[in-house]
Formats: sequence, structure tokens, C-alpha cells
Amino acid sequence: MSADAQRESWVRAMPVVFVLIWSTGFIVARYAMPYSPPMTFLWVRYLLSILAFWLWIRWARVAWPQSRAQWWHLGVTGVFMHAGYLSGVWVAVKAGMGSGLSALIVGLQPVLTAIWLSSQGGQVSRRQWGGLLLGFMGLVLVVSRKLQDTMEVTPWTLSLAVLALFSITIGTLYQKRHVQPCDVRTANTVQLMAAALVTLPLVALESEAVQWHPSLLGAMAWSVLGMTLGGSSLFYMLIQRGAAASVSSLMYLVPPCTALLAWFLFDEPVTVTTLVGIVLTALGVSLVVRTPAPQR
Repeated sequence: MSADAQRESWVRAMPVVFVLIWSTGFIVARYAMPYSPPMTFLWVRYLLSILAFWLWIRWARVAWPQSRAQWWHLGVTGVFMHAGYLSGVWVAVKAGMGSGLSALIVGLQPVLTAIWLSSQGGQVSRRQWGGLLLGFMGLVLVVSRKLQDTMEVTPWTLSLAVLALFSITIGTLYQKRHVQPCDVRTANTVQLMAAALVTLPLVALESEAVQWHPSLLGAMAWSVLGMTLGGSSLFYMLIQRGAAASVSSLMYLVPPCTALLAWFLFDEPVTVTTLVGIVLTALGVSLVVRTPAPQR
């Protein structure tokens, strides 16, 4: 296989690899949270990721962003896409929200992204409003079932999940609009430095001690090497290559994958109601982000 063919195959595989890696993030949170407070874990993750990227940058002799504006825009996206998003998810999981439900709520990002993009370019079509309604119905269906079964949905956990949802949505839209194409390694490092800076004060508020259990060490290793160096880098490259709505639509493939992983690893129930809710929301999102057929 030629180099061009290999490159093309990798480009086609990027969305699939991204979804598989991103789905493990909610599972990693379940493994790590019994042994560490969430903000402390995330802060250490940021520092180790910065170190790993810095070594990679030094070895590859990659140029850093040249303008102050680029550093600022990358820092803003880091605060939203790393600090805001991850903090919301991890604290929600620590407070008792299941991996599948947290993934489902954050998976509504394509709806928010599509509605924002539509509002900037004109009115929302009837098809998109129908998709939004179906997506909302699916979410309510799943949340109401979870509330009856496990009481994992509280005002606190739901607020945290919504914080994560809005953070990843705002970060994606901001990056697509303001961040100029640059090397993914230096871009991620700047984002992580901003995330570490805003997370540090929150670490001081946590009193729980870290227990260096093998599950925690494994979760940290995968968070740094798989999630940050792999998943976050792929997400950055996908945003650079495609439209924000198209890239965001990949996020909705994450909840079904996460639900299956949570069922296999933690015995979290996947009921008929859950499946119906996922299908309804997935159908709604597809209606929102689908490109209209050209007029003949």
C-alpha cells in the first residue's frame, strides 16, 4: 500500500477511532473516582499530559503558535474543552451519576451545535425542530427511567452534566471560529496549560486523600496516553478538517458505546426504555445535522 493510500485509510478511520477512545473516558472516571477526588485527578492528568506533549514537541522540533491571539484563543478552548467539560463529567460521576447517563447528556452536544449554527445562518427548519423535539423526548425518557431506578439524577449531578455539555459545545464552536490551524501537539499543550491553571484553585478545596490503587494508576495512564494524547488530538484534527456540526455529530455515537461498556464492566442496566431513548435521541440528532438534499 502506498503512503497516500495509507494516509487516506487513516483519515477515514479517524472518526471511528475517536469515538472508541472518547467512549472510554466515562468508564475511566468510574475506575478512578473511588480512589481520588476528581479535581486532583484531573490536575495531575493535565500536568502529565503537558509533560508528555512537551517531550514529543522537543523530539519533533515542532513550532509553537506565533501570535498572542492564537495563544489566547487556544487557552479559552482549553478552559472549556478540558477544564469545564472534564470537571463536569468527573464530578458528576463521583457524585453518583452513571457512565451511560452522563455520556447521553453530554451527547446532546450535536443538537446545541446545530441549533447555534442554524441561528447564525438563518432560521431553524421544521425538520430540525422535529429533530430537537425527538432528541429531547429521548433524553427525558432515559432520565426519567434512571430517576425511578437508581436516583442517580439529582439537581447537582444533572447541573454538572449540563455544565459539561455546554462547555464542550462552546469550546468546539469557539475553536472552529477563532483558532487558526496549527500543530495539534502545541495546540493541545497550550489548552492543557490553561485547564491546569483554572483547575488548581479547585484542587485546594478537596479534602479527600488520593489512594494510589492499581485501578487509579491504570486510569491515569490511559487518561494521559489514550484520552489526551490520542482522543483530544483526534478531536482537534477532526474540527480542523470538517464542519463543526458534522464533527459534533460524532459525539452522539459515544453514549451507545459507553452504555455497552458500562453494562459489560459495571453491570449498569441497559433496559428497553434506555435503548428506545437512545434511538429517539439519535434519530433526532440525525434530523438536526443532516444536510438537505440539493434542489433540482
